[in-house]
Amino acid sequence: MASAAPPLLPTSVPAAAPATVLSAAPDAAATSIASPDPAATRAFLGRVYDSAKRSLSGARPWPELLDRAALSRPDSLSDATARLRKNLAYFRVNYAALVALSLAVALLAHPFSLAALLALLAAWCFLYLLRPTDAAPLAAFGRTFSDRETLGGLIAASVFIVFLTSVGGIIFSALALGAAIVCAHGAFRVPEDLFLDEVPDQGLGGGGATLNLLSFINGATGGRV
Repeated sequence: MASAAPPLLPTSVPAAAPATVLSAAPDAAATSIASPDPAATRAFLGRVYDSAKRSLSGARPWPELLDRAALSRPDSLSDATARLRKNLAYFRVNYAALVALSLAVALLAHPFSLAALLALLAAWCFLYLLRPTDAAPLAAFGRTFSDRETLGGLIAASVFIVFLTSVGGIIFSALALGAAIVCAHGAFRVPEDLFLDEVPDQGLGGGGATLNLLSFINGATGGRV
């Protein structure tokens, strides 16, 4: 009796399962959009540190600012104005630090406002300031946004938070309190013992400081503004 023939093997190759490698591409793109460039972040923080260090290096000794023996009541309004102008030119860095301290204390006393400002700052850094220049356009809510649209949204959010919420009132109140302290000290501080000849020629206008600030912002944003 003849042996049974072996079963025939199928000659068709089953189709391979579709690869899932391409599914990781959107996630990688999203990661490149959300994550700032580490080199740009380090450069930005370095500029902030250098700018703050240069600014604080011009501060006058604090015991000289807080010398109670140099305080006296001004004779007239014109005398108080003259004292204020001289003291502003001499103690401008110290006065700016006092205003910043007043703002910091006010924000620490209102944690919600501080959290809102920190969230706004994080949005500016991650979505605009520290984003790589070659990053893909921002994608959200099923559409993509150009750099101009992203900037417009950040400006609108900043205006809303600062001017249409309690955050703005807290900021302006703190700045007003700091300015009042500065004006009171400047009017009562006798400037006769100050070496006003050492004050730079830029005076109260601060044109050089304004140019430095604008160049710093332009460098931090990679020339986007």
